[in-house]
Amino acid sequence: MSKEVILNDIKFGGKNPFVLIAGPCMIEDESLVLSTAEKVKELTTKLGIPYVFKASFDKANRSSIHSHRGPGLEKGLEILAKVKEQFDLPVTSDIHEPGQAAVAAEVLDILQIPAFLCRQTDLLVAAGKTGKIVNVKKGQFLAPWDMKNVVTKLRETGNDNILLTERGSTFGYNNLVVDYRSLITMRELGVPVVFDATHSVQIPGGNGTTTGGKREYVPYLSRAAVAVGVDSVFMEVHPNPDEALSDGPNTVKLEELENILKQIKEIDNIMKL
Repeated sequence: MSKEVILNDIKFGGKNPFVLIAGPCMIEDESLVLSTAEKVKELTTKLGIPYVFKASFDKANRSSIHSHRGPGLEKGLEILAKVKEQFDLPVTSDIHEPGQAAVAAEVLDILQIPAFLCRQTDLLVAAGKTGKIVNVKKGQFLAPWDMKNVVTKLRETGNDNILLTERGSTFGYNNLVVDYRSLITMRELGVPVVFDATHSVQIPGGNGTTTGGKREYVPYLSRAAVAVGVDSVFMEVHPNPDEALSDGPNTVKLEELENILKQIKEIDNIMKL
């Protein structure tokens, strides 16, 4: 069983109910972020699901140089701070460089390390030194047991507030597959584990200059992950994914979120007995 990582009144790990981490992939504009946060909070409050809002202030790893990246660090943190203030929600976002860690930690409750950067020692150390919860996405190229070295790097900073995220593994060209054994393996490292249901259905670079995806598989993969046993589920949600500026093909439609959450909550309740 994983240790508990505590964020205000939210507890990751142990026998605690799963925590939802969700929001638009990228901060497109302030109104979209605030309206999405409000609707998801209303839903999770209704269902009794702990909730952390997520949106990226910068999508540094895009297929094309012409792809939208977001508002950047300063403006992005300003918008995320409004989410915290208006809706009393903890927030998380990606950081990409060591110099962003301390600044981002002034607003973010969880610092997220992108999968492609999960082995970057300087980035991990800078994030760990903030004392904030650090959520590291397992690289698509890494075996789950290799995340032990990532955990060690963070613990060497004196920070044991660590989450690890499964987001699929490279399976040939332009494809990902989820090995559900990795959820068990990473949990055995003594940290809570997150299942990223939407990035796991990506088709990386599959549309040439953009990433494709199969959002219709999100409910199935989510149910399977919760049945194996996870501490948190990560989903990108958007009111109109087909118009989203990032990761639209693998993003859940906001209107479909309630049904997915109801199903996985029932499974989680059984698993946490």
